[in-house]
Amino acid sequence: MKAMLLAAGRGERMRPLTDATPKALLELHGRPLIVHAIERLRAAGIVELVINHAWLGEQIRAALGDGSTLGVRIAWSAEPAGALETGGGIRRALPLLAPAPFVVCNADVWCDFDFARLPGDPAGLAHLVLVDNPPWHARGDFVLDGAQVRDADGVRLTFSGIGVYRAALFDGPHPQRFPLAPVLRAAMARAQVSGEHHRGIWCDVGTPQRLDALRMQA
Repeated sequence: MKAMLLAAGRGERMRPLTDATPKALLELHGRPLIVHAIERLRAAGIVELVINHAWLGEQIRAALGDGSTLGVRIAWSAEPAGALETGGGIRRALPLLAPAPFVVCNADVWCDFDFARLPGDPAGLAHLVLVDNPPWHARGDFVLDGAQVRDADGVRLTFSGIGVYRAALFDGPHPQRFPLAPVLRAAMARAQVSGEHHRGIWCDVGTPQRLDALRMQA
């Protein structure tokens, strides 16, 4: 199984830290955020990686190279200035990822999720990892109804940024730049999205305050 790490965002909420350093390279416990994600993927036996980049992307490529020093193999998916949003970025990288189902993870997620748990052959078009709602996203995103993820009324959980997707999820007409959420919601309406609830450690390192809080932890 291959995995894609999303590292093309500008990191607006992390400014001024991201004015000169891409968010993926901000350090936590002595290593860049993206390296923590790579290490968790490698521990699960996932060593074929694709990383997209846009803002200050040359710094990420220079830091990670072909991935050999981290025990993985990295292919790079360059995006134009301003990036392509999550959906557009994944679709652009499909030639490097498909035809088999593949993992996608935000490069700025700090968690203890075991990627080996993910299904290599999901029943539908996508499988999402959901987590308890953090204080900054109390409303949540989706409802986990048994093994199905739905965009419905009920007790919502937050999408962790970790999922398994089939290339067919991105079929159909799309602009070059588009978000992932509407694509997932359309698949949910057809009962094509499964999911699971991760109850362990998880943080979207989206602001300097969250990064500082994590740095204070042992």
